[in-house]
Amino acid sequence: MTHTTGRVRSSDVDIFYRTFGRPGGTPILIVHGLSYFSYDWIEAGTLMAKDREVVAIDMRGFGESSWSQTRDYKLETLSNDVIAVMDHLGWDKAVLMGHSFGGRVCLATAGWKPTRVAGLILVDFAPDIAAPGRKYTAQRIGGQPDVFASVDEAMTYDHDDPSDAKRRARWEAFLTKTDKGYALKRDLHYRDNFRRALETGQSSPVPTFLWPMLSEMAIPTLVIRGSMSNMFEAATLGKVRQMNPRATAIEIEGSHDLAGDNPNGLATAVREFLATSGL
Repeated sequence: MTHTTGRVRSSDVDIFYRTFGRPGGTPILIVHGLSYFSYDWIEAGTLMAKDREVVAIDMRGFGESSWSQTRDYKLETLSNDVIAVMDHLGWDKAVLMGHSFGGRVCLATAGWKPTRVAGLILVDFAPDIAAPGRKYTAQRIGGQPDVFASVDEAMTYDHDDPSDAKRRARWEAFLTKTDKGYALKRDLHYRDNFRRALETGQSSPVPTFLWPMLSEMAIPTLVIRGSMSNMFEAATLGKVRQMNPRATAIEIEGSHDLAGDNPNGLATAVREFLATSGL
């Protein structure tokens, strides 16, 4: 799972990225979800990079990317960061692959900047978010403390097993030691937004333009649902097919965290889709 890393300036932040593979087919750019970062895509990224370059970024405010001092995390800004990475890499076009919230970023980017996107892959994301998953995410992120006393505490908070060496290495990469404890490498802006939503009972609505964007998408599009997902209802897969018959909508075994649960199945589905699409 050897890969290289780099950084690129985008507006007021530095975006960190991991590069897998070498030039070949149309490159893939991966955008993670709100509870994840590029580290979570190392295995799946390696498997998908057998015949092309694959780059996984840390969104601004996450992982090794810097935080916006003005808390500029608007969808438009996140989309511009994607293009900044592509420009830095010299990619005229790429397949955008987004997981969960990263799917929102990739879908919006494909809609706003169609000349830069050759294909779109949405991993356990559709514009309709299942209520149980929305509630669970709001409670978990909104209840996050400023710091954790230990790596074990952070893992236990997220219902992870502290004795699992692989998962522990992941958490050690997503935490930074401070004089007050272990801080998550995610801007507290996200925690604070969910906390306000929990306090007021009013969460930020999913942008209404996402379904029209998806329905009008003419480039090769793959929408993947995890069979045990709490964020993507099974019935929504049918809605995707109805809204855009050109899109490929499938289900593979796994939870919302498909890159962690089933990297081989995910990579196989993506590689088959790219081959069929001529990408």
